[in-house]
Amino acid sequence: MSKKSILASIFLIFIGIVFGVVLVSNFKGGVTPGFAGDPQVKLGAPSQIKNNGGDYKGLSKAFIDVSKAVTPTVVTITVTTKVKPKSNDLNEFFHFFGPDGKFPEPEPQQGAGSGVVISPDGYILTNNHVVDDASENGIEVIQNDKHRMKAKIIGTDPTTDLAVIKVEETNIPTAAFGNSDNLEVGEWVVAIGNPLGLQSTVTAGIISAIGRGNIGVIRDTYGIENFIQTDAAINPGNSGGPLVNLNGEVIGINAAIATTNARYQGYGFAIPINLARSVAEDLIKSGKVRRGYIGVRIQAVDEAMAKALGMENAQGVIIQNIEKDGAAESAGLKESDVIISVDGKEVNAANELQSYIARKHPGDQVTLKIYRDGKPMTKIVTLRSRKEETVTAKDESDNESEERNSGRESTAKSLTFDNIGLSVRPLTSAEKKENSVENGVIVSDSKRFGEAFNHGIASGDIILEADKKELSSPKDLKSIIDKHKSGDAVLLRVKRNTGIAYVAVQIPK
Repeated sequence: MSKKSILASIFLIFIGIVFGVVLVSNFKGGVTPGFAGDPQVKLGAPSQIKNNGGDYKGLSKAFIDVSKAVTPTVVTITVTTKVKPKSNDLNEFFHFFGPDGKFPEPEPQQGAGSGVVISPDGYILTNNHVVDDASENGIEVIQNDKHRMKAKIIGTDPTTDLAVIKVEETNIPTAAFGNSDNLEVGEWVVAIGNPLGLQSTVTAGIISAIGRGNIGVIRDTYGIENFIQTDAAINPGNSGGPLVNLNGEVIGINAAIATTNARYQGYGFAIPINLARSVAEDLIKSGKVRRGYIGVRIQAVDEAMAKALGMENAQGVIIQNIEKDGAAESAGLKESDVIISVDGKEVNAANELQSYIARKHPGDQVTLKIYRDGKPMTKIVTLRSRKEETVTAKDESDNESEERNSGRESTAKSLTFDNIGLSVRPLTSAEKKENSVENGVIVSDSKRFGEAFNHGIASGDIILEADKKELSSPKDLKSIIDKHKSGDAVLLRVKRNTGIAYVAVQIPK
């Protein structure tokens, strides 16, 4: 090939490359995503968030400053537990029988968690489950600078999973408190603690939910769950450590994780600091929590229940049951009242009201806005101490006699309500006595995935009322349901093993 031909080829290739670059980077008539013939289609909307310049270095500096300020206030807590007595269980015998033919002596166990210093004179806030079952003189605190100190328990509160311990030191670096009532989803937070034996570990994330309850972390009848949920990594050993905002203020005490393998899988839960602070103050003052109670069982109002009650929107919590001679009864509250707010603060879940009241003491007054029979009203409640539950033993011989008699009673035929998937029959005398009721009908069948089933009604439940009218027979229930048209909701008052509850069942369209 001649020299001219080579030069010509190179020139053509160069022109092609230039043209290609122009096509990719500057050509404005390219293919536009959208519908044929409509080049003006625009998808999405302008961002509602104003760009503040993206000061990433400033954000990084904030995390660094928080870590430096708060880490010295976070301690490792090691706990030696009490020696448990030997078991006489046969399975335990085979499992633990040693090679020398003898039982090994029970040995104490040791665990570790975290805590945060809340006063310069040595008070430390942590979880109850961190120090629970600690042996005498079995709690040791290790500061960030490796200094070790013995600690004693000042008080514990299993209903919030909080505890206060104390070391005999002064001028200890102390954490600042924030205000957990002002938290917002999406806010940056930092978790500091000692996960998996790794002292002074800092992780970051956001608040992914607030007011998280009914997750079964606190296994106590009166357990208070109103957690801050975060995606900041939390693992075993973080328990009792602080969740901190970017002002370096503690806004929660880390307590639990959602997991299937006992390790972090994306979600952790912290006790709001406003509740923790109130508990800590009581424990320091008196060694126990003086907590006020309204004396009600409540649940959130759903859409069907709102319809049944004649409410425009699903809001508030409905009173399922009222403690006899309790604060609520004395204030004139009634079952089926809906609590809309407390002290001007809206409540739309049982744990929201519960956690607010948990910060109050017996004798404190709260103002409740309620909804009753289509009208709003206000009630002032003076809180009282909790009444301890009493259990009365049953006379088994009497039960057996009643069971024999009940078999001879006329029980009439069940009535079935196909539209809501429910069958009921009359109560026998024995069933009335056993369940301490004077009226009602018993659920003989709740069709799987029917309307009643989906609202938690099960076989064996006793329906006491429908639309606030007492039931004495299945016919009473039928006459009330027949008055409703498709789309309406019927408010049922139901007694079951867990207590009495209101359930709203919607008539399918």
